Amino acid sequence: MTEANVTTESGDDLKPPISQTGIIGWARHNLFNGWFNSVLTILILVAAWQLIPPIINWVFIDSVWNTTGAACQEVKGACWSVIPANLRLVVFGFYPAELQWRPLLAMIMLISLLLYSKNRNNWGKRLLIIWLFGLFLMGVLMRGGMFGLEPVESAKWSGLPLTLMLSFFGMVAAYPLGVVLALGRRSNLMGIRSLCVVYIEMIRGVPLISLLFMSSIMFPLFLPKDLNIDKILRAQVAIIIFAAAYIAEVVRGGLQAIDKGQYEAAESIGLNYYQTMRLVILPQALKIVIPPTVGILISTFKDTSLVVIIALYDMLNTSKSVLSNPEWMGSSSEVYIFVALIYFVFCYLMSSYSRRLEEELEYKTTD
Repeated sequence: MTEANVTTESGDDLKPPISQTGIIGWARHNLFNGWFNSVLTILILVAAWQLIPPIINWVFIDSVWNTTGAACQEVKGACWSVIPANLRLVVFGFYPAELQWRPLLAMIMLISLLLYSKNRNNWGKRLLIIWLFGLFLMGVLMRGGMFGLEPVESAKWSGLPLTLMLSFFGMVAAYPLGVVLALGRRSNLMGIRSLCVVYIEMIRGVPLISLLFMSSIMFPLFLPKDLNIDKILRAQVAIIIFAAAYIAEVVRGGLQAIDKGQYEAAESIGLNYYQTMRLVILPQALKIVIPPTVGILISTFKDTSLVVIIALYDMLNTSKSVLSNPEWMGSSSEVYIFVALIYFVFCYLMSSYSRRLEEELEYKTTD
């Protein structure tokens, strides 16, 4: 009896071998768990050894942060001086320099509203009123002409404010339109279903650049001579109708994933079509399609750079105007890296919020 106890106690004190735990165990299990993975890991390590040190030298060690464009020609590393020297042009574009505090304040208001809206406890009629009031103030700040603000024509709206405006308002307007199109495509009324199918398939069958071209060049030809619709508004409409077609197909997939028993259960308690969709079907379907929907919204955010075809200069195209300056012509990599980081930050925040929202909705459903 005593010997058994001694054996058990000594067995409890035994630890797994070092080769199976910690970093070594993780590496053996994930990187060297077979000849193919072992060879692939070694090749990647060799490539990283060859590539990473030169990149670090170029970005940090041999780079300069505060010098002129002429001095950058003799520098081996990156010339980050191009960013602070042209930051206003990249961010605000051709908006008058003395009035750039207005688009800056408008962007701060927009980001503040988005942060406030992240909390689902704030969703309601009050949030809608706050958004409407905020959008009105942002429009006044950008255009001027009220409250003693100097008017600024929309042709000078460019840079990051234009990118945020086209992408955000495009997303907000395209999403409900896409939901309506998805419902229309599944309608029992042949006329409505046919119209939605034609719209969705036609829009998805052409690139966004063709819609922008049509909105800028062809559409004004069908208008009276005295009627002139703002170019930014035309581009905004093109982005909305393009994104809505893709969102419609994503939402339709979510609607098809809902079991038929949900419809029957709603009908059994006396709900009409509108109540069934609003209270039973759409909440489940829209939760299912959060990941692909966010993918479309991120793609829309990046596709705003295509507005250059109709002479609108978003953030990417204002950065190109920096490179047209002979003083900074050799600093294209630095400028594009800076712009890419801005795009990455916004896209990552959208993706991160979608994952958190999906987890919250899943927890609420389970609870």
